[in-house]
Amino acid sequence: MNYRQLTENERYQIYSLMKAGLTQKQISVELERDPATISRELKRNRGLKGYRPAQAQRLSDNRRVTAAKSIKITDEVWGWIEQLIRQDLSPQQVVDYLKVHKNLSLHHETLYQLIYANKAAGGDLYKHLRVVSKPYRKRYGSYDRRGKIKNRVDIDERPAVVAQRKRIGDWEGDTIMGKNRQSALLTLVERKTLYTVIIRLTGKHADLLAQAAITGMCALKDRVETITFDNGLEFSEHEKIALALNADIYFAHPYASWERGINENTNGLIRQYFPKGTDFNLVSDEAIQQVMDRLNNRPRRTRGCRSPNELFMGLRVDLLTA
Repeated sequence: MNYRQLTENERYQIYSLMKAGLTQKQISVELERDPATISRELKRNRGLKGYRPAQAQRLSDNRRVTAAKSIKITDEVWGWIEQLIRQDLSPQQVVDYLKVHKNLSLHHETLYQLIYANKAAGGDLYKHLRVVSKPYRKRYGSYDRRGKIKNRVDIDERPAVVAQRKRIGDWEGDTIMGKNRQSALLTLVERKTLYTVIIRLTGKHADLLAQAAITGMCALKDRVETITFDNGLEFSEHEKIALALNADIYFAHPYASWERGINENTNGLIRQYFPKGTDFNLVSDEAIQQVMDRLNNRPRRTRGCRSPNELFMGLRVDLLTA
C-alpha cells in the first residue's frame, strides 16, 4: 500500500492526543496509522518547544517542495487560483480542486509563494489564508461544579460502527460561544461526509438549545442515527433532542476533545469567519448560511477531494463559476 502523507488535521489530532497523555502506540490506533508513521512525525517535525501542529505542517510542506518541472502559471490558471482563494479554500484545497477538475498538477507551496508575492505587490489574497489560533477550550471544571447531566449515556456505549465512519448519520455536536458568553452557535458535523450545520442559539439555556437543535435538524432527521456531544450543561435536555430526531445521543469523556475531533476541527474553521469575541447576536442569518455553504462546498482531501455537499447531499458545485 502506498504511503499516505499525514494531513494538517491529523497533526492537530496528534497534538491533542499527546496533551491527553496517550502513548505513540495509542495515537497510532486512534488515527488508524502505522506506529512508525507517528514516531517519524514526532522526530522529524519537532521544534525547540516540542511538537506543534502548525509548525509541523510547515516543516513538512518545505520538505515536499521538489525540483520537478514547474507548470507555467498562465493568466487563466492565476485567475482560477485567485477565484478559489477568495472563496477561502486553503492552498492545498486549491491544488486538489485543480487536479480533479482541471487536470492541473501544482504544489501548494507554489501557491503560498504566489500569494505572498501578491501581498508584496499590494494585493489582499493573503487575507483569505487560514489563521491558526489557540483552540478554544471549554471550562469542563466549571461544568462539573454546576452539576451533572441527567441520564447521560457515555461514549463507551456507542456502537462500534460510529467510529468506523462507514455510514452516513453519525454526528458530533458542540457550541461556539460569542462575546462575553452572551451569544452562541450550535455546530453539528456528520462524521463520514463532514457535512456541517450551524445553528444560532437564542439563549444559553438547555431548553432553548434543544429546541434550536430540533428545528435546525428536523429536515435531516432521517439521516441522523447518533449525536455525540461534549459535557456542557447546555446539552442537559438531550433526551428531548433524541426523542424528536429519533436518534441516540452519547457524551464524550470530560477533557477528551479528541473524541469529537472532527467537530473540534470544524469549529476551528468556523472561527476563521467568526473570531473569538464575535457577538453572534449581531451576525445575520445570511452570514451564517454563507459560512455553512463555504464549508460544505469546500473539497476535502481526506474525503477524496470531494466536498461535504457532494457526499451528503449529492450536490456538486463548480467553484470556478459559483
